Amino acid sequence: MSETKTIKVLIVDDHPVVRDGLKTMLLAFDDLELIGEVEDGRAALAFCREQLPDVILMDILMPGMDGTQATRVLLARYPQVKIIILTSSPDGDLVHQTLEAGATGYFHKNIPIDELADAVRTAHQGRPSLDQEATEALIRGKTGPLKPGRDLSPRELEVLALITEGLSNEEIAEQLLISPDTARHHVSACIRKLGAANRTHAASLAVKYGLIP
Repeated sequence: MSETKTIKVLIVDDHPVVRDGLKTMLLAFDDLELIGEVEDGRAALAFCREQLPDVILMDILMPGMDGTQATRVLLARYPQVKIIILTSSPDGDLVHQTLEAGATGYFHKNIPIDELADAVRTAHQGRPSLDQEATEALIRGKTGPLKPGRDLSPRELEVLALITEGLSNEEIAEQLLISPDTARHHVSACIRKLGAANRTHAASLAVKYGLIP
């Protein structure tokens, strides 16, 4: 029986708490192997001179050499490496800059662990992927601000409809056959994109803007 090859992952982030969270995520998947963690772009370059990862999870805003610079330099030297940008700020200009630098993926740091694992696998296969927020940030950069709620994805609109019915995160997960973590992620996205204070406020805005039947 042949042994399945693991995907070697390097974490680059200047926040120890974020690195710890990503390490915990990687432990949950047998096909993903953490081979190192460093605090900035320069340290990532030094690491890759000794050991080359398959996929790098790269923060974008770091002191010294930031994620965009590091991505550009790393891929010039090691074009076979795939880089996924993780950020708490899905800004359209930053998305555009990192994709131009050669990043394969761009995701918000609050992405559910199963979706991030899939993103790592997708990147390893050489296929690009962006989360909904990054895609919308790119669109907004070209077309200007969207009307309230018009940047909600079809799945988020489904979740929003269930929020207005008063369902909890667990009930939404059961209704849509998704994990509670994924449901929580979608609920948070609905609240954030509507500029709401909480889920009750989001429900009232959904009715106000005619976002649900």
